[in-house]
Amino acid sequence: MKLNNTLISTRTILDLAKKTIETERDAIGNLATLLNEDFSNAVNCILETKGRVIISGIGKSAIIASKIVATLNSTGTPAIFMHAGDAIHGDLGTIQDNDVVICISKSGSTPEIKMLVPLIKRGKNKLIAMTGNLDSFLAKQSDFTLNTFVVKEACPNGLAPTTSTTAQLVIGDALAIVLLELRGFSSSDFAKYHPGGALGKRLYLRVADLVKNNQAPKVQKDTEVKKVIVEISEKMLGVTAVLDGDKIVGVVTDGDIRRMLNNHDNIKGLTAADIMSTSPKTIEMNTLAIKALELMQQKGISQLLAIEEGQYTGVIHLHNLINEGII
Repeated sequence: MKLNNTLISTRTILDLAKKTIETERDAIGNLATLLNEDFSNAVNCILETKGRVIISGIGKSAIIASKIVATLNSTGTPAIFMHAGDAIHGDLGTIQDNDVVICISKSGSTPEIKMLVPLIKRGKNKLIAMTGNLDSFLAKQSDFTLNTFVVKEACPNGLAPTTSTTAQLVIGDALAIVLLELRGFSSSDFAKYHPGGALGKRLYLRVADLVKNNQAPKVQKDTEVKKVIVEISEKMLGVTAVLDGDKIVGVVTDGDIRRMLNNHDNIKGLTAADIMSTSPKTIEMNTLAIKALELMQQKGISQLLAIEEGQYTGVIHLHNLINEGII
């Protein structure tokens, strides 16, 4: 009986969760049908402004406004969050002459919005409404309206902002991505705004940035095996380049050493050339580190020899990429 109760409880929980997801899914799907010329005009308005995008809201809409601001800032559109409640108590000075203002409100008729909108309209700033009520005070006072209408909230009581805030978030993302595309915002631009963390490192970190922190193990092709082992051990990268003068002719790894010991009872007289792997995998110093990772994964290896203008410069190891959080 206890097991059955647990199964029923689990089924009920999952059914409720699925119902919520499906309700929000349907609402998001309907948003595409609500896009109109106002969305296009709002985009052009933002593209043409010499100022910033000021986004304001109250309650849950204020939280969504903050997220949209973060997305815009990270994709090349300068934006600032201004809480609607704070705006009418001194923060209205956030808005400068060339700024575009977006006000987010499901009903479009909250007291704070009704107080804020006339204050914005006193200036020359363009006002964009994001609301689910086209007959609201906010919609009628705005220059352009982004329609976020939803049939119902996922909340069974129809009270907790759920589907409506999801719709706001999606329209905000649509706005940001359209602006990104039209600005020609590239991955290199993205890297400028995301220098920290794994994401930023994938976009800007290069092989040279990692190789410089490693030693550069190397031996000549006629170096005796004992010294090869010492070189690999001391440089702690599990590998050494094998050179003929300045030219790379091979590589000896820990695996090559193990195979040598399995195949030879007496290693005296053996040299690097006798046990090395020829045609080692190399990578240019200026290559993005993420490309080094892709090559390692493709070849099933854990290190690459770095080169610059054909000359050996060092080793990039899988552990370097792990330590940087790229993996």
